[in-house]
Amino acid sequence: MGKVAVVCTAAACAAVAVALVVRHRMRSSGKWGRAVAIVKEFEEQCGTPIGKLRQVADAMNVEMHEGLASEGGSKLKMLITYVDNLPSGDEKGVFYALDLGGTNFRTLRVHLGGKEKGVVNLESEKVSIPPHLMTGSSHELFDFVAAKLAKFVSSEPEEFHLPPGRQRELGFTFSFPVRQTSIASGNLIKWTKSFNIEDMVGEDVVGELTKSFDKIGLDMRVAALVNDTVGTVARARFSNQDVVAGVIVGTGTNAAYVESAHAIPKWHGLRPKSRETVINMEWGDFHSSHLPLTEYDQALDAESLNPGEQIFEKIISGMYLGDIVRRVLLKMAEEADFFGDTVPPKLRIPFILRTYHIVVMHHDTSSDLKVVGNKLKDILEINNTSLKMRKIVVQLCDIVATRGARLSAAGIFGILKKIGRDTIKAGEKQKSVVALDGGLFEGYKKFRSSLESTLKELLGDEAAEMIGIEQSNDGSGIGAALLAASHSQYLGVPES
Repeated sequence: MGKVAVVCTAAACAAVAVALVVRHRMRSSGKWGRAVAIVKEFEEQCGTPIGKLRQVADAMNVEMHEGLASEGGSKLKMLITYVDNLPSGDEKGVFYALDLGGTNFRTLRVHLGGKEKGVVNLESEKVSIPPHLMTGSSHELFDFVAAKLAKFVSSEPEEFHLPPGRQRELGFTFSFPVRQTSIASGNLIKWTKSFNIEDMVGEDVVGELTKSFDKIGLDMRVAALVNDTVGTVARARFSNQDVVAGVIVGTGTNAAYVESAHAIPKWHGLRPKSRETVINMEWGDFHSSHLPLTEYDQALDAESLNPGEQIFEKIISGMYLGDIVRRVLLKMAEEADFFGDTVPPKLRIPFILRTYHIVVMHHDTSSDLKVVGNKLKDILEINNTSLKMRKIVVQLCDIVATRGARLSAAGIFGILKKIGRDTIKAGEKQKSVVALDGGLFEGYKKFRSSLESTLKELLGDEAAEMIGIEQSNDGSGIGAALLAASHSQYLGVPES
């Protein structure tokens, strides 16, 4: 009897063990199914079928018209830049640029050689701004900038010294919201990033910088006040006269394009001789019911420093793509035990997953997705991920990047539509080029190829043949110097 009891007990234990394994597998299968369902739902919500993209482009077009009609009439600011003389390619001489838009600023000396030689030489210097100057007074900040610029000018080779009576000329890239009043003046609307200098708000930034020049005897004229997107147009136009627009898709995003002055009802006063000007759209603030927004985008926006603003930017730019992926992974960890029984603590940290991490993982071509595994381990301290888990992570990267790229293309299509370059008119064969800059376009191959193929899809084969996409580097530096050259007070005046 004892032996039988032992056998029965062993059999019962085995049955219990099998039941536990089956239950674990069923539980795991259920959890995995939940994880897959979360990804599938996210993919559907991020969908950008061609019909939806056309609706986005049409909505962009409507907002552009309204923004040009009156101040505050649209979600798009459609700022008049007063840049009415883009580089022709003939510009020659030495011009300076000042690029101020973050915790560092750059000074540049650009030697232009016209159509034959292009940019002959470029020298630049980067300067860190002491933190206390970002919240002090305007004169303290600009005195510091002027002193560093004067020091940079003092290193100018003798061959570049100007004849007596001539001023050096500067293109000033100031990457903060400004209400421009002329090509070389504009009042600060508000500070962003880490800056908060109260006495500067509402003041002319060029006027303040010029006061600091005068204090130290720096004989330099600000010939153009620009932002980096307008500079992108100028940089590209110097070497290609077919350029009609510039778009930046990097940490942030924006677009600028060449508009007929007569298509700007809110422009009061004399129209320029060129009959055209560059419009700074500030398209990051575009919003439409047609944008494919998800719960993750809405949560990111609600927790941001500017809820309800910059919605377009928050779904297509490099500042946010990584965090959208993190938020989806967090939901999978919480609701589907995607990374095990506990939620990895670092997955709860906003912006710990940066877009450059997404780029590296998305481009992983190894058979076991080793790079993805290493990134999850190094950044989020998640160990022992399986291949199928890594594939899910890559899929999320693809969903987010594809949505961003295709919406960027829709925005570009909206611009081309506004200026009548989206179709080929009878008897016309006019080439149009859109200049692009920024880390996403330059360094994220899958993003770039998706953007380009989507734009072609929207245009159709025939029209696409007449539209070019061209990379344009350093609009905030070289582009600013070029605008100083094309708006020089000495245009048409021979050197004495």
